[in-house]
Amino acid sequence: MLYPTVMAAVVLLTLAAIGSVVWAIRLRRQREIEQYLIDADALRALLEPEPRVMVFDVRQPLDLLAHSEMIPGAKRIPPKELLANPTLVSEEIDTVLYCTCEDQKTSVEIVRHGLSLGFRRMKVLRGGLTAWKAKGYPVVPYKESFRLDTAF
Repeated sequence: MLYPTVMAAVVLLTLAAIGSVVWAIRLRRQREIEQYLIDADALRALLEPEPRVMVFDVRQPLDLLAHSEMIPGAKRIPPKELLANPTLVSEEIDTVLYCTCEDQKTSVEIVRHGLSLGFRRMKVLRGGLTAWKAKGYPVVPYKESFRLDTAF
C-alpha cells in the first residue's frame, strides 16, 4: 500500500497532466481561429466606400434586445438558423460575423462549424459590436421583430 503522501503526489501529478492537456487543447483551438479574426478597423475599410464583404449579426436574441442597434449594412441571422443552414453564407464572397459574447463565442462557434463544412471565407469581428462601437464607428437602429428563442 502506498503512503498517503505518495498517493497525494500521484493525484496532484495526474491532475496537473490533465490540466496541461486541457490548456494545450484550448491554446491550439485559439490559434486555429486567430487567422479567421478581423478587427474593427479592417472591417470598416472593407465596408467603405462600397461594401466588399457581407456582414451578419449573429447575436443571441437577448443581446439584441439589450442593444437594439447593428452595424450598417449587416443582416441579422439568428445563430441557431445559421448553424442549421450554413449555406446562408455565400462561398463566393467574404463574410464577417459578429456578436456580443465574451470571446466572440457565438461567432466563433458558427465559423468553426462552417470551416468543418468547407467554408473558408468566413471571419469573426474581434470584440464584436462592442469593439466596433468603441472605435466610434456608426450603428443603426435594429427595428425588425425577432423571437426570443434562446436555444442554441
